[in-house]
Amino acid sequence: MTASTATPRQVLSRGDRVFSRTAIASGSMILIILAAVAIFLIVQSLPAFVATSETASVLTTDFWGYVGPLVFGTVWAAVLALIIALPLSIGIALFISHYAPRKLSQFLGYLIDLLSAVPSVVYGLWGILVLAPAVRPVYVWLNEHVGWFPLFGGTASGTGRTILTAAIVLAVMILPVMTAISREVFLQAPKLNEEAALALGATRWEMIRLSVLPFAKPGIISGAMLGLGRALGETMAVAMVLSASGIVSFKLLTSDNPSTIAANIALTFPEAYGENVNVLIATGLILFIVTFLVNALARWIVSRQTAKTGA
Repeated sequence: MTASTATPRQVLSRGDRVFSRTAIASGSMILIILAAVAIFLIVQSLPAFVATSETASVLTTDFWGYVGPLVFGTVWAAVLALIIALPLSIGIALFISHYAPRKLSQFLGYLIDLLSAVPSVVYGLWGILVLAPAVRPVYVWLNEHVGWFPLFGGTASGTGRTILTAAIVLAVMILPVMTAISREVFLQAPKLNEEAALALGATRWEMIRLSVLPFAKPGIISGAMLGLGRALGETMAVAMVLSASGIVSFKLLTSDNPSTIAANIALTFPEAYGENVNVLIATGLILFIVTFLVNALARWIVSRQTAKTGA
């Protein structure tokens, strides 16, 4: 067979074949590890689904009554963090990509990326020692003047360690990754479209609104869902900041706050024994499922938006 009639597979060099097989093995390893984690969680969780307060001391009724408030607290804290962080990340990314001078934008980009390297324990210490005392007067003011609104009702916490404080800490933690993704997507917007909008007399904000944001919408959603996944699984910072009582409550300023699955596992696991361990692993399985559903929903939304915009 001559070179002109050879198939692409036959003319691959040895290096290409090694790279191809390595890439396939690496991709397969992700699926294997994910399946192994899922199998471990399912097997270890089975005793927890039929456990009672007599066999597991952490339960008051049954497993679902125990995990329900934890799922609520996990989702509620993550959603609050996303509501706080999303506008900030978009604004910072737009300033870096379209408003700031080149040297300043590079410095701000490095500074934002540096926040990703800060350990979660440091964020937790900052939340306890700095943020909670600083926001307590704000919480008291909100409770006194806007207490008629259900979210700000109840009695304001005397320590500031509330679900809102934990959400602010989570927002700061997920801000770097959301900002970095949004910034890169904004920089990939078609320059011709931006120049055409400006040439037609659009202001800089009108150019961004008409040319940049529609193109970047799938990327913004991807960054938001990635940040949401990080917030759902955060452990130490929430465990250190949040004063949790294991209830279901939407109130943001009180001392009675719902806990999260990850924080509850971190605080309870050192003293767990017997079926209590299985109960905690089962709550980890629930968190695994919630995170998987969030990621699946994000991919579906992004694919639909990409198809609409043609990005």
